[in-house]
Amino acid sequence: MAKNRVLTLWDEEGVNEKDTAVLRKKSAEVPVPLDKESRSAVQTLIDSFVGRDDASGLAAPQIGISKRIIVFRNKGFDEKRKVTPDDFEVLINPRITQARGEKVTMSEGCLSCPEIQIEVSRFPEIKVRALNAQGEKISKRYLNYVARVIQHEIDHLDGKLIVDYEGDIYYPKSKEKLFNKLFGGT
Repeated sequence: MAKNRVLTLWDEEGVNEKDTAVLRKKSAEVPVPLDKESRSAVQTLIDSFVGRDDASGLAAPQIGISKRIIVFRNKGFDEKRKVTPDDFEVLINPRITQARGEKVTMSEGCLSCPEIQIEVSRFPEIKVRALNAQGEKISKRYLNYVARVIQHEIDHLDGKLIVDYEGDIYYPKSKEKLFNKLFGGT
């Protein structure tokens, strides 16, 4: 199956109004038990994610599905290769029930905010309640980089993106004119 296009806040011409409207909208809960439409949305997200080698995670809103579903790598982050079923997890209607540790600041990129990185502070340990891809209830603890990715993807479900954080922003010098236009630089 062809992967869906990832929605972006901007492109070379400037702001993508239609994409931004979808990305900024709070996603709807997935009905439980999973119906045919929900299972199809989960599979579409998985197909879109597995077809990439450049993503640690992907949220349904990023491909135009305003449902609370995320998929993310749980290993093999440093390898530029296709994702296999053992390399990722799906969380449906995820809720962070516990966040522990002192927040850690790292640069994050995002497929929906192309060509930039922003420093974001996140918890190094989280506990999440959700449904898995089969619609079964799970409660699981995640640490470090995986915890960061999950927090990033859950932000997408609430219409929040890395550009909403106050951290330093990094972008290629060749794109300075575009980003000054987008972010109101001098």
